[in-house]
Amino acid sequence: MNQSEVSELFKKNKALLNGHFLLSSGLHSDTYFQSALILQHPKEAEKLARELVKQINEKGIKIDAVVSPAMGGIIIGHEVARALVVRAVFTERVDGKVTLRRGFSIGKNEKIIVVEDVITTGLSTKEVIDSITPLGANVVAVASLVDRSAGKVDFGVTRFSLLSLDVKSYKAQECPLCKDGSAAVKPGSRK
Repeated sequence: MNQSEVSELFKKNKALLNGHFLLSSGLHSDTYFQSALILQHPKEAEKLARELVKQINEKGIKIDAVVSPAMGGIIIGHEVARALVVRAVFTERVDGKVTLRRGFSIGKNEKIIVVEDVITTGLSTKEVIDSITPLGANVVAVASLVDRSAGKVDFGVTRFSLLSLDVKSYKAQECPLCKDGSAAVKPGSRK
């Protein structure tokens, strides 16, 4: 799949929204990618995951496990893990801190790919990396369906995305949509 095909898939599933949005990062934007509307369809989720895995395999990166942030990364992380034939675990936010729960563990020097649905500032992905590195994880790559930063966010490892765009986002006090009197809506998962 090329970027145009991925973009069309988002549009077809009404997962590419236009309006005034409060992103999980706290920033405002006129564009929102609601990946859940695509990932609710197992065949679409499988197809997208296989496209990410194709990129990973082309680089020859060995992966032992996939770690994703809850909520947005869980489905695509699981599908990527299934395509790689490795395990999938996810982190959760507990008292404001990202952590592994539910008996999940990471082995020392285990090669990890962090898989997310959408990256804007990279905060969720960085929090996942910061939570598993002290456990001995060797984070070797990051993957996402959408990279709203067009590759500007640096995780210090190889990264993959199916759709890489420079989507404008604004601090609330600088948001032109707010200045025009529009109220932002929050369709994301982080509170």
